[in-house]
Amino acid sequence: MRLELKGICCSYGDQEAVKDAGLEVGDGEFVGLIGPNGSGKSTLLKTVYRALKPDRGSLRLDGKDILSMSYRASASKIAAVGQENELPFEFTVREVVLMGRSPYKRIFDTDTKEDQELVDKALSFLGLSEKAEVSFLELSGGEKQRAIIARALVQQPELMVLDEAANHLDISYQIRLFELLKERKLSVLAAMHDLNMAAMYCDRIYVMKDGRIRASGTPKEVLTEDMIHEIYGVRSRVRLGEPDGRVDISFLSGKN
Repeated sequence: MRLELKGICCSYGDQEAVKDAGLEVGDGEFVGLIGPNGSGKSTLLKTVYRALKPDRGSLRLDGKDILSMSYRASASKIAAVGQENELPFEFTVREVVLMGRSPYKRIFDTDTKEDQELVDKALSFLGLSEKAEVSFLELSGGEKQRAIIARALVQQPELMVLDEAANHLDISYQIRLFELLKERKLSVLAAMHDLNMAAMYCDRIYVMKDGRIRASGTPKEVLTEDMIHEIYGVRSRVRLGEPDGRVDISFLSGKN
């Protein structure tokens, strides 16, 4: 599943939030999107999973215009996990996760054995089996995030869009999630705060600031001391680990 964005512009009222942004995610590629708060990452991702219509630009999935697809069709291809996942009504955790099967249902369809098996597997993977019949509203923030991730997994997408989705997860679940996505060879577009996690799992990284894509490349090419200072205004020490040459970042205290 290949994603291609070109010339994306978005605004909120008179405020332009994303300016002529473009990026690509190849088939089975894990692509990161980094940048400070307010840089436009979430806005750009919302155009991909159709929570926001861009003012201008094109979004294509395997060459097909995403905006011309039915919502059911795009939801069968793209799953998204955002930062905020509150629900206005009371559902059990199992019911919330089952919502991930909605793109494959018609109005009077009932849940199948396959649906239930997918839900059970996702709940087990994310450590929520014992919470299956508990109200979603009673969960902790981290548990709610795991339930929403489980819902996305049972959607069986070809492209996963993660908007800082791992922020509320314990480190063990962050690693478990990213390892699973790599193992399944899903195409992934993920906004990330943790630069070391981005270095560990991303094949390529795009850097955003002030609504624009400022740089792109492999973690080694992008996560340099100069780039980190330019984008975040902080000093760091970047080393290449042995023996794999993976980027390792340490942040320095004191004046910038």
